[in-house]
Amino acid sequence: MSDLTPRLNNASRRTAARTLYAVQPIILQKQVVVTGGAGFLGSHLCERLLNAGHQVTCVDNFSTGSRQNIMHLLGYDSFNVIEHDIVDPLDIDADEIYNLACPASPPHYQADPVHTTLTSVLGAHHLLKLAVRRNARIFQASTSEVYGDPHIHPQVETYWGNVNPFGPRACYDEGKRCAETLFFDFHKSFGTEIKIVRIFNTYGPRMRPDDGRVVSNFIVQALRGEDITIYGDGSQTRSFCYVDDLIEGFIRMMAVGAHVTGPVNLGNPAEFTIGELANAVIALTGSRSAIVHHALPVDDPRQRRPDITLAGRELDWQPKTQLIEGLEKTIAYFESLLSHSGYKSWEMA
Repeated sequence: MSDLTPRLNNASRRTAARTLYAVQPIILQKQVVVTGGAGFLGSHLCERLLNAGHQVTCVDNFSTGSRQNIMHLLGYDSFNVIEHDIVDPLDIDADEIYNLACPASPPHYQADPVHTTLTSVLGAHHLLKLAVRRNARIFQASTSEVYGDPHIHPQVETYWGNVNPFGPRACYDEGKRCAETLFFDFHKSFGTEIKIVRIFNTYGPRMRPDDGRVVSNFIVQALRGEDITIYGDGSQTRSFCYVDDLIEGFIRMMAVGAHVTGPVNLGNPAEFTIGELANAVIALTGSRSAIVHHALPVDDPRQRRPDITLAGRELDWQPKTQLIEGLEKTIAYFESLLSHSGYKSWEMA
């Protein structure tokens, strides 16, 4: 257990929801477990669920998640924190389980590739067994990386992908693909209610400064006046989804009928080159940073854009935040983080 585990029963503070979406009236309070709940996405999800009136247990081993991301949630009597690695079995009450546990940026998941694979595979297995024991609905945060360097553009859920099973990204890509397989096998064998989404590039407040992903890299470099590093010639494309939009997709996916298992793509279909992103960040920060180019990493996808037809049809979902608006909010977050001593305490959390 971590020092965050005890609930602060005497606290009366309630944090207002920071979301583009109205919180819907609650019908039945649920016991919700969020693994990876102290991470970038997980902390936003915990906040959204708490504001909807649920009992939320955040499970995290704090390898890449940050205690700073969830400190403001300790004012909720309905919030608990358990320090735990899902590579090991977990037994806890749950009506719903969201599995977001796994490093998602290349520098972090490549640092210990064996553990990354085990987190995706063993972690999924342990949580699926928990879902069977508790008769819980379970959600898997999969990834657009299951498509690899795609030959089909935009990517649709029926595409099987083009993944190098032995490359430096394989621990993440193949781990997530195997997790999807386990989810469907449990669904077929035990009738487990599963929900699988494939997340495309997401950004927003609470990303780590050392995250290693392109949006955080560019913003931090620009704010520090350092050269902005582009790998390759900058013509490769990505589609960037703001975090509030993605979390809304999570909530809708979990709430929709059991017949919708996924996988469902969640991302913003607006496509930008990496060069366009760099120039936008420089303009919005007023930075004098120069752009420098380095060799493209092995297996780095050349194109990435989701087809979200299925999400629109089954979830009535589409992203609402335009890139410039989302970047402005994310830049403001990093400006605050880098401007005071909280940055060092965040790094150590």
